[in-house]
Order: sequence, then structure tokens, then C-alpha cells
Amino acid sequence: MQALAQTGLAFSKDPYDLDRYAALRRLSVRIMAEHTAARRERIEELFDDETGYATPKVGVRGAVFDASGRILMVREVVDENRWTLPGGWADVNQTPAQSVVREVFEESGYRVRAVKLAGVWDRARQQQPPMAFSVIRMFFVCALEGGEPATSLETSEVGWFAETDIPVDLSLRRTLPHHINRMFAHWRNPALATEFD
Repeated sequence: MQALAQTGLAFSKDPYDLDRYAALRRLSVRIMAEHTAARRERIEELFDDETGYATPKVGVRGAVFDASGRILMVREVVDENRWTLPGGWADVNQTPAQSVVREVFEESGYRVRAVKLAGVWDRARQQQPPMAFSVIRMFFVCALEGGEPATSLETSEVGWFAETDIPVDLSLRRTLPHHINRMFAHWRNPALATEFD
């Protein structure tokens, strides 16, 4: 609803339509405020900051494996110190592959190379907690090229985990057990087709 209002406000010229889209945006704020713990003013700020044609936000996650077949994970402090695959938002003027390489380094201290786009998933269809905006996540299998474990402003711990020892305290807003399982499958069989929904 917010995306429709945002796009309508961006392209409509008719003053009556502009009023209708503004009313639709206010209604979307009210609905979100009633179904979340967020303050109404904060939701209004979020929605007011979004202008132009509404498009999904793009996130990236990196699945990095060591020589023992363990996967790299980080504890992200912004989400109650829970474990996730390293990653974050794709940056403007960087390809998604460049973004995942940057994110892995910033969050873990390891240098990697993206070797395969394994999954492109719409966050809303992945049974993850609701978010204010539409998000597409791109999951890459990455080759480890060097570096040392290092935490950052965003992470409190860096670790390697066998497929049978994945932490139970996952950041479900970022990475689901299904995502990790699929990354192991793509690492074992690089010929698998990219998954998407």
C-alpha cells in the first residue's frame, strides 16, 4: 500500500489524485503502527523519505567456505547479537558481487571473491519477520582469498561452522536455516541452477 502511494505521489499530476495518494500513505502508516511496536512518527519519517517509483531494496549475503567445508558466519550486533551469513545492503555504483565482497570483508575481515549467484529470494516469501519495505536478497557462494578474522562496528564475533553445527541463535531477519542449507548444497554442487522465487 505504501509503495502504491509513493509511486502515485511521484507521478500523478491531478491534485485530487495527489490527495488520494497522500491519504493512502497516511492509512499505510496507521496500519503499520497498529501492527508493529514502531512509533507512528518514525513510520511517517521512513515513508516520507521514500520518493519516486517504489522499487525493492537489494541485500547481499556471502556464503564463504574454508578448506574443511565450514561456512563463515558473523554475529551482527544490530540484531541482538545473533549469527548470520555476512552481508548487508548493496551499494549504489557497485555491482551486487562487489557489494558482497565488500560486506564480507567489512563484517569478518576476510577477503573473498564471488564465484556464484546461488539464490535470489524475495524476503517476504521466505517466512521472515515483516519489514517496512520490499527486499530482494542475493546469496553468493564466495571463494576465500585471504584475510584474518576481525570484528567491526556491525559484528561482535566471527566463526566457522560445519553444516551440522550451525548456531541456533540465528538472525532470522537476515538468514534462515533454509538459506544456509541451500548454500551448502550449491557449494557441494556448483552446477546447481541459481534459485529464485
